[in-house]
Amino acid sequence: MKRLPLLLLSGLAVAAMAACGGKKPETTAAPQVANNDSLAEIERLRADSIARAEREAREREEAERERQRRIADSLAALGKSTEAVRTLLATMIHFEYDKALIRSGDAAVLDQKVAILQANSGLRIRISGHCDERGSDEYNLALGNRRATAAKQYVVTHGIDGSRIETVSYGEERPLAQGHDEEAWAQNRRDEFEILSGGENLKQP
Repeated sequence: MKRLPLLLLSGLAVAAMAACGGKKPETTAAPQVANNDSLAEIERLRADSIARAEREAREREEAERERQRRIADSLAALGKSTEAVRTLLATMIHFEYDKALIRSGDAAVLDQKVAILQANSGLRIRISGHCDERGSDEYNLALGNRRATAAKQYVVTHGIDGSRIETVSYGEERPLAQGHDEEAWAQNRRDEFEILSGGENLKQP
């Protein structure tokens, strides 16, 4: 009867040993720590990225400053160009006593105005005819009109639309020189040229 308990104890011991010899518990591997070379490479890449961003920012700032300089230079040149064209356009022509014929020297002045009008299609002008003090008011108004019309006709025959040019006569009402001699009279026998519209940004011909 004692053999049965011994057998039971032996079986339990074998079972316990089998249970202990089963699957071992899993262990979690410790994460690898980057070595010194990897850390140095990461820091170098970071420094390069910062330096590149700063360099690109400086280049953008310099490009913007250069663009602003070009705009300023262009506006300054445009202002000079516009004033130069205005000066040419305002140049007067003169006439012989009691005449409305365009003289050869004045034809060259009108040729400049034709070129300006051709280069600036939106430009409209007024031509005013003037006389010296000799003659009646009525006669001088008519003479001033002939002088303004003569200049307009010259410009129109050289290709400018007549609708872009107005004419007016002031006769002897607006003398340029106040004297009463030939020198003053010669200055007063003239056509003047005035911009009516389209003269904001004049282009040189």
